Amino acid sequence: MDMDMEPDSARQHHEEFNFSEVFVHQMIHSIEFVLGAVSNTASYLRLWALSLAHSELSTVFYEKVLLLAWGYNNIIIRLVGLAVFAFATAFILLMMESLSAFLHALRLHWVEFQNKFYHGDGYKFRPFSFASLTDNDD
Repeated sequence: MDMDMEPDSARQHHEEFNFSEVFVHQMIHSIEFVLGAVSNTASYLRLWALSLAHSELSTVFYEKVLLLAWGYNNIIIRLVGLAVFAFATAFILLMMESLSAFLHALRLHWVEFQNKFYHGDGYKFRPFSFASLTDNDD
């Protein structure tokens, strides 16, 4: 806006206030907000479901591998059961479940949480390049 332009003349260039248009616009934003809140909450509930699945999987390994093997009086069966339980705990529960929970949390934060701040209305990203510096100097 020019400094020599008066406020009254600046107001003349704007459209007239239309209540129905503003009302419809606000209703659309309200519906988007409510749907987004429900959608984001449902997505974060997936992490809770992962923790439940992790708990059930560890219970199955404990009851069906370790306690079953411990029920025998044979030391070989007990050692094999202990080795299978240790392998299942270390590689399946700790590595796979932790990686799964980490990736789900990362996706949820990027998709659901980031959409509250990122609007994509800035300028196009141009990565730094020394070649572009020498081209601009010429």
